[in-house]
Amino acid sequence: MSRTIYDLIGLFAGICFILALKGLSHPKTARRGNKIGAVGATIATLVVFFYANEGSSLPLNNLGWILGAIALGTLIGVPAARKVQMTQMPQLVALFNGVGGGAAALVAIVEYLNLGDTATTAEVIFTVFTVIVGCVSFSGSIITFMKLQELMTTRPVVFPGGRFVIAGTLVAVLGVSVWVVTALGTTPLLVLALLSLLFGILFVLPVGGADVPIVISLLNAFTGLTVAASGYVLDSVLLIIAGTLVGASGTILTRLMAEAMGRSLFGTLFGAFTAKPQDTSGVAEDRPVRSGSPDDVAILLNYARRVVIVPGFGLAVAQAQHTVRELADLMISKGIDVAYGIHPVAGRMPGHMNVLLAEANVPYDQLLEMDEVNPTFGQTDVAIVIGANDVVNPAAKNSPGCPIYGMPILEVSNAANVIFLKRSMRPGFAGIENELLYDPKTMLLFGDAKASLTKVVGALKAL
Repeated sequence: MSRTIYDLIGLFAGICFILALKGLSHPKTARRGNKIGAVGATIATLVVFFYANEGSSLPLNNLGWILGAIALGTLIGVPAARKVQMTQMPQLVALFNGVGGGAAALVAIVEYLNLGDTATTAEVIFTVFTVIVGCVSFSGSIITFMKLQELMTTRPVVFPGGRFVIAGTLVAVLGVSVWVVTALGTTPLLVLALLSLLFGILFVLPVGGADVPIVISLLNAFTGLTVAASGYVLDSVLLIIAGTLVGASGTILTRLMAEAMGRSLFGTLFGAFTAKPQDTSGVAEDRPVRSGSPDDVAILLNYARRVVIVPGFGLAVAQAQHTVRELADLMISKGIDVAYGIHPVAGRMPGHMNVLLAEANVPYDQLLEMDEVNPTFGQTDVAIVIGANDVVNPAAKNSPGCPIYGMPILEVSNAANVIFLKRSMRPGFAGIENELLYDPKTMLLFGDAKASLTKVVGALKAL
């Protein structure tokens, strides 16, 4: 296969990636976009074998090892993707993203060793960039995975002089980068990789749990940039296209998520160093709340004219998406106007709730984004909050200095009645109390969301 044909096929694969991103921008076309992206990735992988086998500049000297690695990756990746719960999807994304960054860094190191003294200054610079950003993406993604999986505290991890340690590590990374470019050699490159891994850890530790999805998106953009830089080192137009797409889309998504959280990216990453200690006095269990039964909820819904359902991470934990769809269909059959209020960062990653509800075949026109649904809460009789907390917490508007202050929220407090489905009075992922729980118009329905909703459906059918 000639280089021209190889590049044209790579261009076609790149077009597939662009169409895939376009498709993923809307729930109705997301499945098709995913399939187009998979076709592009398959073509991009297979074409390398045919091009290399023609005695090109990309010889496959270790075909057996390569096929073995592909087989091993398939054996691990396919079961992991099929068995992962929706609640664990963000962790999987973080883990896979980290592996991608680490792989790009390793490829750059190996290619650097192969080039040796023949490497041009530009190739060395791109190699250094790939190693730094790839290692930061790898170690940082591992920390985000551990936070989301609650293998470590989800709160910001800060220590005395932490900001100076982070700054010092960054300076050391930049200094060793100059060493690699000027002196060449394996030792400075390995030192650079180790320092970059350390910086990735220090970079993510100060981020609180509620902001981890933003960091995942940022690290995803980092991985894309490393792939693009690797494409330059390997002289692969396809890698440059794919990496640039991932880097650009990840950057845009990071900016949109930061806006949805109502803060700057710098504040998200390093706000823990300047945050004021929160007053934790006042024990939550000493304060009265109004709890109800499934029958109470059913009666309230039966006389409602408009109901807005606000899904959150608790809905995913309970796997209650099909039950909430059944409840919505039942209310619609009674002439009740039903909609779903979707916050941009509800759950653990963008689109988490959209995917969850699409799994239950919830009509897309019932899913309303925050800006669209907020003006309607004043005319809403009942807002049902299922497992969401931080995205409806009035502290985001009323408590300066709290971890979520400034974040736009779903204004369910404007509804005539609020029903909270919760397992306990435990705070949300940000770790702060929700004053809405103690509002006289709020009724709490304790228990597993799926079991509670099943009882509400039964009670509503009996009315």
